[in-house]
Amino acid sequence: MDPFSLDIWDPLDGLFNFSISDRETSQFANARIDWKETPERHVFKADLPGLKKEEVKVEVEEGRILQISGERKKEQEEKNDKWHRIERSSGKFLRRFRLPEDAKVEAVKASMENGVLTVTVPKPRVEEKKPEVKSIDISG
Repeated sequence: MDPFSLDIWDPLDGLFNFSISDRETSQFANARIDWKETPERHVFKADLPGLKKEEVKVEVEEGRILQISGERKKEQEEKNDKWHRIERSSGKFLRRFRLPEDAKVEAVKASMENGVLTVTVPKPRVEEKKPEVKSIDISG
């Protein structure tokens, strides 16, 4: 388990009240997010097919908490429509991650392309230090 993730697993969650529609919406509500760390940055990628960037919110809360949320609305049912199958999920999602100390939270960037949200959190640039050499005067 990732020590920075704030996801809380409840073994009884969904045990009761398990209608078909609840299970279908939960697939989207638990949006899957990858988190990769490179020497320069932390990169989060979320597959959010069918969502527009206006339907997704990325925030950094106090305490270095990255929050990604959004909602895919259920398609409106018309009176004369006859549905044969509903497989696309809908519903709200919310994911929160505690960013490590080396995250530059003031420089977070997000982009969305082809249904994939990418959130980039830079790390401070580590300047290579030259070894400090100090000349010592010899007395005597």
